Amino acid sequence: MTTMTQTSARFREFKMPDVGEGLTEAEILKWFVQPGDPVTDGQVVCEVETAKAAVELPIPFDGVVHELRFSEGTTVDVGQVIITVDVAPGSDEEPPAPAPAQKPVDEPDASAEEPKGRTPVLVGYGVAESSTKRRPRKGTAAPEAAAVAAAVQAELNGHAAPAVPEAPVARPLAKPPVRKLAKDLGIDLATVVPTGKDGIITREDVHAAAAPVASAVAAPAAGEAVAPSAQAPSVSEPVAAALEVSASARETRIPVKGVRKAIAQAMVGSAFTAPHVTEFVTVDVTRTMKLVAELKEDKEMAGVRVNPLLLIAKALLVAIKRNPEVNAAWDEANQEIVQKHYVNLGIAAATPRGLIVPNIKDAHDKTLPQLAAALGELVTTARDGKTSPAAMAGGTVTITNVGVFGVDTGTPILNPGESAILAVGAIKLQPWVHKGKVKPRQVTTLALSFDHRLVDGELGSKVLADVAAILEQPKRLITWA
Repeated sequence: MTTMTQTSARFREFKMPDVGEGLTEAEILKWFVQPGDPVTDGQVVCEVETAKAAVELPIPFDGVVHELRFSEGTTVDVGQVIITVDVAPGSDEEPPAPAPAQKPVDEPDASAEEPKGRTPVLVGYGVAESSTKRRPRKGTAAPEAAAVAAAVQAELNGHAAPAVPEAPVARPLAKPPVRKLAKDLGIDLATVVPTGKDGIITREDVHAAAAPVASAVAAPAAGEAVAPSAQAPSVSEPVAAALEVSASARETRIPVKGVRKAIAQAMVGSAFTAPHVTEFVTVDVTRTMKLVAELKEDKEMAGVRVNPLLLIAKALLVAIKRNPEVNAAWDEANQEIVQKHYVNLGIAAATPRGLIVPNIKDAHDKTLPQLAAALGELVTTARDGKTSPAAMAGGTVTITNVGVFGVDTGTPILNPGESAILAVGAIKLQPWVHKGKVKPRQVTTLALSFDHRLVDGELGSKVLADVAAILEQPKRLITWA
């Protein structure tokens, strides 16, 4: 169910929905419409990025776009209005009062009346509205901050700084996210001229202050005059691009948000919650590589991509079938081990937005052609940045193919909530003892990390040994299946 409100019979509002599982905010990556554009029910109007994935949002009614409340690059809380639509263009009804232009998510209007209670959204419910009202700020901060900013700017421009009163300057008014943005960009909030209500510094103010600094840093020579930028960088640009530093810069600060923030939280949570054990095995996969070549010519596999990862995935599924206890999860709250009678096979994928782990639902039930088709669709969707949060939920075990980067192997960290992860190294031609003689064979190294709370060393070793045995003799895919 989408989130919308109706301000009048003519104008309707569409709010930021909860596009994931209890997520509280999302960043607007791109608008596909502009004011004046016609829209139809179900038409995608924007793309947003949550902590899990990039998601396209469809509008739930017909009409003409009246107003976009936020610019690209702005982080918006779930439940905030992001677009208004004129559903009866041409009527005489007056449009609603326009919202403050480009107001960031952390600058809510204290005077706006919001509906009480919790608003139903795409999945679950939005964040409950707080009944606490903000006390108005004293209006003395703005002139003081402006005076300080004028003095600093004059100094930067090489002019004599005007006299600044010796009275103590109040701490600049800004919310924590804005303070963090200023810190990341290296901006002293005391030098920023506030434009927000009651003298509050907004994100746009920080970006505006960063623009002259960016110009100064990029100056070709220290003695040349630098004209400050007349316009703040677009909020649709990544913060890392807001400051284009010279080649001699020693540091660059990149804000942690979106997928990267989710990765960091998940990896820290997993590493310090589940006791990891990693085991390794080096295996001759020459026969598997010959089977891959044969399957590429098989008519039954026409139209799907056949590669070593396909057979490795199938080998892991057979190993799990032979050792089902490994396919489990640890329930800390109930102090239970949850045995999974299905396998949602995760495939770690590197994307421009960071590492994601979508999974193939019920992979254990799929034939080899079906598994190949699912793998191909998963990889294509991930590369296009279209992986949905649902596609990344509910995984049980994961494969990460570090071999594509020429790496021999690694010690992978478990995906939170899963029991095991298999790392596949590069397949290389190496000297190998085969039938009593040293011959060049195609060899790879496998690494299996598992949660030692629920997987003992014996069980983990059996799983890894079974995968290796299948890849060494792929006919076991038939005899062991």
